[in-house]
Amino acid sequence: MDIGNKLKELRLQNDLTLESLASRCELTKGFLSQVERNLTSPSISTLQDILEALGSNLSEFFHETKEDQIVFGAQDFFVDEKEDYTIEWVIPNAQKNAMEPILLTIHPHANSHELQSHAGEEFGYVLKGNVTLVRGNKKYKLKAKETFYLDGTTAHYLYNHGNSDALVLWITTPPTF
Repeated sequence: MDIGNKLKELRLQNDLTLESLASRCELTKGFLSQVERNLTSPSISTLQDILEALGSNLSEFFHETKEDQIVFGAQDFFVDEKEDYTIEWVIPNAQKNAMEPILLTIHPHANSHELQSHAGEEFGYVLKGNVTLVRGNKKYKLKAKETFYLDGTTAHYLYNHGNSDALVLWITTPPTF
């Protein structure tokens, strides 16, 4: 942790000059400048005094929140290969989120798994190939660059009626895959 820089940021957030902070915590402006530039380190007692003057404390100052990962690459994907299809979970641990996106590759003349009735909604975008959305007793043919959007109240699946792999970006909310 860059203590000096973090102290400087906290001082600036409080609209304090080095001189005014030095006066509040009974230290010299030069000493505080050296601390902020990491040229010297304050004792724990002195750091407590500085933090108190900045309206903080040791616990708050050293508490770091882990930043959530928001960008994912192929190395983060989890792949599950079945005989008829392959699912790529493109967001790890998406079941903790409100929605779950997957990339679904369906081999020629094969079905995806059937999603049973659920309370959520789904969106699909056919990236490559041709599929048939089978929902109850209805069938909807889709080709590349077409989408579907539905509620999950009726069981459904995709069938690849083409002669090459079909690739679909499929998003459910809440997560069901």
